[in-house]
Amino acid sequence: MFEVLKKLNETISLSSEEFEYAKTLFIPKKLRKKRFLLEDGDSCVYTSFVEKGLLRSFTIDDKGNEHILQFSMQGWWAADLYSFFTGETSDYNIEAMEDSELLLITKDSWDLLLKEIPAFERYFRILIQNNLIATQRRLMDTMSTTAEERYLKLLHDFPDISQRVPQHMIASYIGVTRETLSRLRSQLH
Repeated sequence: MFEVLKKLNETISLSSEEFEYAKTLFIPKKLRKKRFLLEDGDSCVYTSFVEKGLLRSFTIDDKGNEHILQFSMQGWWAADLYSFFTGETSDYNIEAMEDSELLLITKDSWDLLLKEIPAFERYFRILIQNNLIATQRRLMDTMSTTAEERYLKLLHDFPDISQRVPQHMIASYIGVTRETLSRLRSQLH
């Protein structure tokens, strides 16, 4: 473990001593497919780095419909940041879509990491800034593009997603029904 996390050196410069210290603050965890890292109503006590596998973050509305917010693949982070930073309960679920290997870090360890290794503060600033931009773009796309355009963008950005994620979850992610996605796929092929 820690092989993918080590690639942070592409974004920030860490000495081998800094990286070795950072490793001591993470908790390695294996999460089996269909197991939950976080469930609605619990507090998000970890932010998680995906070393291997695939997670999904989602909510379930009052009618029982799932709304997928994010797929977190190798090299991505997964958490409910609001719950993580405030300690309040989460409205989200985070579930493993595949057997996954994660690196978990608590809020106290995260704060210590930022204090002891300033390069991580820069890294997380860049990460959160990029997340904000991606979230704003996704929101605008949801309001201003067609379902076909959203589907094609998803396939462009994540070419193997349709092999790793069931179609009903892709439909949820792009904000359409299964039937609509099925029609789209038929029209495109």
